[in-house]
Parts: sequence; structure tokens; C-alpha cells
Amino acid sequence: MSADLHTLGVAALSRALAGKVVSSAEVTEHLLTRLDSHQHLGAFLHVDAGGARAAARAADTARAAGQAGALTGVPVAHKDIFVTRGMPSTAGSKMLAGYDSPFDATVVARLNAAGTVPLGKLNCDEFAMGSANENSAFGPVRNPWDGTRVPGGSSGGSAAAVAARLVPAATGTDTGGSIRQPASFSGITGIKPTYGVCSRFGMIAFASSLDQAGPMARSAEDCALLLSAMSGFDERDATSAQRPPQDFRAQMLSVREGATAAQPLRGLRIGLPKEFFPAALAADVNGAVRAALAEYEKLGATLVDVSLPRTELSIPVYYIIAPAEASSNLSRFDGVRYGHRAAQYGDLLEMYKKSRSEGFGPEVKRRIMIGTYVLSHGYYDAYYLQAQKLRRMIADDFQACFQQCDLIAGPVAPTVAWKIGEQGDDPVKAYLADIFTLPASLAGLPGMSVPAGFGEGGMPVGLQLIGNYFAEGQLLHAAHAFQQATDFHTRTP
Repeated sequence: MSADLHTLGVAALSRALAGKVVSSAEVTEHLLTRLDSHQHLGAFLHVDAGGARAAARAADTARAAGQAGALTGVPVAHKDIFVTRGMPSTAGSKMLAGYDSPFDATVVARLNAAGTVPLGKLNCDEFAMGSANENSAFGPVRNPWDGTRVPGGSSGGSAAAVAARLVPAATGTDTGGSIRQPASFSGITGIKPTYGVCSRFGMIAFASSLDQAGPMARSAEDCALLLSAMSGFDERDATSAQRPPQDFRAQMLSVREGATAAQPLRGLRIGLPKEFFPAALAADVNGAVRAALAEYEKLGATLVDVSLPRTELSIPVYYIIAPAEASSNLSRFDGVRYGHRAAQYGDLLEMYKKSRSEGFGPEVKRRIMIGTYVLSHGYYDAYYLQAQKLRRMIADDFQACFQQCDLIAGPVAPTVAWKIGEQGDDPVKAYLADIFTLPASLAGLPGMSVPAGFGEGGMPVGLQLIGNYFAEGQLLHAAHAFQQATDFHTRTP
């Protein structure tokens, strides 16, 4: 058993720990050894071996005393966008190199309280800005399925670590697709909940009206267990939804009215927006997604044609709103209170200029400049205000669709993972890769990526499922039914 401990997902590991088949200390030691042999992936920025061993011992003690929950003793790792006590919190940026937070992000604190064992911090695009995890100041992350390709971004370290079986689950954040796209590229399951379901307190901000935390793991069941612990109202986050804690695993396992063992999704209407299946969609991605949808029909679901007419506008809308908010949020990194400060400068203004020039990478600078421009006098009305009006119209399009269907489905990305460096000279090309994930982010809707097959070069393809507000349970239910009938989520690089 000990040689295969890394193959266990969250739910399987939870059962093994509960059955005393294995201890948390054994699992943790096994994974720490495995991390050493996979450093070439660049997934981990920091491994806290001492802290992990101590947490594992505490989890085993709690279990022996009969005080264990579903996640007690389960190892996890955190995207380095969440601040953590006792571990560096850098957001993948030189600007925060060596920063030691005096407190834990709420998501981290809640998973700690649930008894998880934090192994360390995971690489990500700088300040979560990117679709490939090539923008990290600490080097790119490699896709475990093919080391010459990107794992997706910005939660690329989280996706690669879970896909390579270095950790059963990881936290991620999704601003415009940063959980769903790397989950798709790396062949794992990831869910972005409704905006406000998970607290943003202690999450280093990129775009405050869009950023949302979520779990990345092997299966829908694993994600349900994690999301139950991560979510819930937090008075320290003004955007937190005032809802009681949810048992997402129970919602996932609920039986639909009229369902049968063979057709657990009977009566479920899945909308297929024609805009999600354009002529430019790669044939391999289209084939895998269509095959997955045929499986949904076998499970009893009905496919309905719908339209999201403003899909193509989501890219310009997002790349006005998100940089505008980034420009405002990142103004606090000025070399005065914390973060990188230039070694030599003549006066205060020069210190600001040098510190920010040295501390931020090219993509972050690009977005700060765009954001500052669209918020400047004379351009605010022409760009930012218009983008906010279109954002409302994009959200209205979804509500019109949900009059005809229960869930919306389509590809997560137009292609499988591309080669490292392939889009480095053309940021707009990388922005266009987010065409299918941005609309749900702008509307604040929950969305997830479910492993749905393989495309060119044997690379994973994800199916995107989008639900209405607070329909995480329904999303997880639909994903779980698919995963009970397929094995894509169990395959390893």
C-alpha cells in the first residue's frame, strides 16, 4: 500500500485514514519523498516539511481521540496567492520575494481547521496574471503530461502538482479562468464557485470583482469535500455571500427526481451555446467534448441549443475591467511598507519608479498600464463605464439561457496545452485562449472543468460546465455522474 499512497485522491485517502489502513504521518512522508523527485516540474515554490510533519502528527492524534472530520490528515498545498503564516507568500512575484505574512488567508485557515496537512506553496503566474504559468518570477511550471508544454494558468502549479500526484488536492483562484483552464490542460477536476462563496480575505488581490477561490483535485467528490470546508460567510470580506455553510458532497450525491441507476441525470437540460463551438475550435477538442456530451445523453440528460450572443465581447470587457482593478490594487506595492525596494535612488519618486520597475514582471506592468489608461480622465467613460454596461448584458445573456436549460456546457479552451514559449511574443493570442471561461467569470457564475478525454499529442481536454448562481451542488452532481461512467479523471501522466 505504501508505494501507492500518492495514487489516492481526497475521498479515497479520507476513507483509508478513517479505516486506519494508513496514518497521515505515513502519507505525508511518502508525498514529501515524492516531491523531491519531481522538482523539475517547478510546481512548488516552497515545501514546509517540518510544518507538514507536525500537522500530520496532530491529525493522527485527533483521529485517535475520535475528533476527526472528512479532511483530517489529508495533505494539500496552496497556490501562492493565498497568504500563509510561517511560509513565504509571494504571488509569484519578485515584488513580494521573502514576504512573511503575519496571518493566514481565510481559505487556508478553514482548511487548517478542517485538519488538512499543508505541504507548501505552489507556483503561479505573477499576481495570477496569465494563462500558462510562464509569467512567474520564479520560472515556468511544466505540464506533467508533456514537460515541453504549459500546464495552464494562473493556477498552473496547483494543476501540475495534482496531475503529477504530488498532492491529492490544491487551492486555486479563478479571475478569468485560472482554475478551469489549467484543470483542463492538466487533466484534473477544478471548480470556480459563485463569486462570494469563498472568502477573498488574505487572497492577494488581482481584480477584486472577479477573483474567486476554489479547489483543484482528482474528482468532483474530492472537490465537493474541499469546497464544503473552504466556503461560507466571512465578515472580513465585504463581498462574501451571507449563506450558511453548505455540505456540497451531500448535494453532489442527491438523487434527481425520476432518475434511475442507469440514467442518474434524467431530466437534466444541458445548454450548448453555439458561440462555444466556433469554426476555429480545434478538431481534437471538439471531438472530445462532443463525445463527452454524448455520454451525458446516455446518462439521461437532454442537450438544448442556446445562444450567448456577447461571448466574443467578453475578451475586451475583461481586459478593460480586470487591468483597471489590478492598476488600483497593485498601487499598494510601492517599496515603502513591504515588498521589493530598489537598492539605490535619489528621492522618493525615484524610489517608487525603480522599486516598481524592478519588482513587477512584463505582463503585470502591461496590465497596470492598460488599467491606468482606461481609468484616466477622458477615457473612464469611453472604456471602463462601457465595459461595465456590457458586463451586465453578458450576465443577462446567461439568465436568458437558464430559462431554457439547467446547466451550460462546452469546451474550457479552444486548444489543448501549447508549448512553453510558443505565445511569449503575442500576449493577445494568450488572451484569446480565455474566450470560453471569461463570460462566466464576468457574470460571477460557478463553472468547472471535468476531464473529458484527450486530444493532439495525448494531451488532456476538459469539459466546461457552468451553472446558475449558487448551483455548485448541481454542477458537482452532473460531474460526479459523468465520472462514475468514465475513467478520464483517474488517468495519470
